[in-house]
Amino acid sequence: MSPLLAVRGLSVAFPAREGRVEALRDVSFDLAAGERLAVIGESGSGKTTLGLALAGLLPTSAIVAGIVDWPGLGRAPSAGRDIGFVFQDPGASLDPLMTVGEQVAEVAEAHLGLSRRQARAAAVDRLSEVGLPEPAELAHAWPHQLSGGQRQRVAIAAALAGEPRLLIADEPTSALDTIVQARIVALLARLSAERRLALVFISHDIALAAGLAERIAVFRHGGLVEIGPAAETVRAPRQLYTRMLLDAHLGLEADA
Repeated sequence: MSPLLAVRGLSVAFPAREGRVEALRDVSFDLAAGERLAVIGESGSGKTTLGLALAGLLPTSAIVAGIVDWPGLGRAPSAGRDIGFVFQDPGASLDPLMTVGEQVAEVAEAHLGLSRRQARAAAVDRLSEVGLPEPAELAHAWPHQLSGGQRQRVAIAAALAGEPRLLIADEPTSALDTIVQARIVALLARLSAERRLALVFISHDIALAAGLAERIAVFRHGGLVEIGPAAETVRAPRQLYTRMLLDAHLGLEADA
């Protein structure tokens, strides 16, 4: 069976005052339909650049080489329709001048060809799907009236409103407390399973990654260091850098 997504030799660089800065170097992997892949690494490892490249959201200044192919779609994808993107900070990604229901409905209307009334009904359904209480009433709320965890659920609802095949979540739990982090990760796992939705979960937290993903891809300095089944990667990492990430996590747990 053809994969949903096939990446071959993907490299991304950005112009700099002297030459250019490489953000990704010769990255290759496949992603199956419905598969959950965690992308982990330190800040500056290329994780977010990879997510933006897959979604077609890189700035126009980016210098891109390699191939991002979509054999599972049979055509070029459309951001918002085929690919949903959840950003790190929902406070920045949500429009403070629109109610949360309007923002979710806007995606459904734009990408599914729904009427305004149908899109509003779909928005309530999506808000309910992500576990928000009293979604019909909450649809009239403004982003600032919600907690951080609720705003992130709204952002996920908006990303789902176009009925995508792939959801990319870029550090979606980093601004949340530990309990809310666990709830968001459980939500993403449930949505992926129920919708057979492929998920790319970008994180620096290898423990969260291992609890959610079927496979883990480890990045360092823009390169793909290691990729493999999540349990195997955590139990017996092949690369020293992955072991260092695991040891750092265990050290943080010991200090807590």
